[in-house]
Amino acid sequence: MQIRPFHPDDLPALQKITVDAFDGVSIDQGIERVFGSISGHDWKWRKARHIEDDARREPAGIFVGELDGQIIGYITTWQDREAGIGNIPNVAFLPEYRGQGLGRELIEHALQHFRDCGLSHAKIETLAQNEIGNHLYRSLGFEEVARQIHFVADLQADTDSQSDQ
Repeated sequence: MQIRPFHPDDLPALQKITVDAFDGVSIDQGIERVFGSISGHDWKWRKARHIEDDARREPAGIFVGELDGQIIGYITTWQDREAGIGNIPNVAFLPEYRGQGLGRELIEHALQHFRDCGLSHAKIETLAQNEIGNHLYRSLGFEEVARQIHFVADLQADTDSQSDQ
C-alpha cells in the first residue's frame, strides 16, 4: 500500500468507504435505530458528512491508502497544537483490505505525522462494540482513559409527557 496526501477529488471514494466500514459501529446508526431517519437523512448520509467536515477542518491531515492506483482506505487527523494532542476521527478500509495490517500502517503513519509536528499525544475514539478497533488501538499503545454514553432527545416529542417522567 502506498500512503499519499488527500486530494479533494478523493472525497466521494472516502465517503463510500466510510459508510461501508462504519456499519454496526456508528453513533449515527444507533440514533437511527431508535428514532428512524432525521430530517429526511439516514445515518449513512450523516456519517459521510463527517468526512466532509474532516476535509474542511484539516485536509493536510488526511492520508489515503492506495494499491495499484485504487483508493483502498484512509485516515483523517487534526491537531490541537496548543494542547499537544493529535486527533484521529476516522480510519476505514474497503472490506477486502481489512484485517491485513493496513489500518495499523495508516495509524502508525498518522502517529509519525503527529510526532513530526511536535505533538506529544494522540487521541482516537471508538465504540465499545468495535472489538477490532479496541484491540488494534491498544496494540498501538493507546490506553483507555474514559467511557462516554451518547444520549439523544427527540425535540419534536410531546414535552408534557417528558415532564411527567
